[in-house]
Amino acid sequence: MGWTITDSGPIWVQLHEQLMQRISAGVYPKGSRLPTVRELAAEAGVNPNTMQRALAQLEADGLVVTNRTAGRTVTEDGEVLSRMCRQLAREQIQAYFDGMERLGFTRQQAIAFVQNWKEEEK
Repeated sequence: MGWTITDSGPIWVQLHEQLMQRISAGVYPKGSRLPTVRELAAEAGVNPNTMQRALAQLEADGLVVTNRTAGRTVTEDGEVLSRMCRQLAREQIQAYFDGMERLGFTRQQAIAFVQNWKEEEK
């Protein structure tokens, strides 16, 4: 899973979102140790201070726990992780509806399109 940095907003916010997606997708499972700030920054091609800001936000969100000797780990709190996954899913659904609206579909038409998309592919 590569990193995608665009001009669409602050880099640290983009990193924060992509780290949440990686946690949600199981790249960094519950309780697992995250790579160091420098490792993540090098992998993403960003300044370590920028990556630190994204990780600090994950910690503020309750998704990451910092242990002085063990580094950062993904929270073991299943409810926090579940809440994050639901939030990410809602954002994806909203993006879908927004895109369909730009194409001229109503919400009901967009829902019907999803319900029938496999049939239409045949």
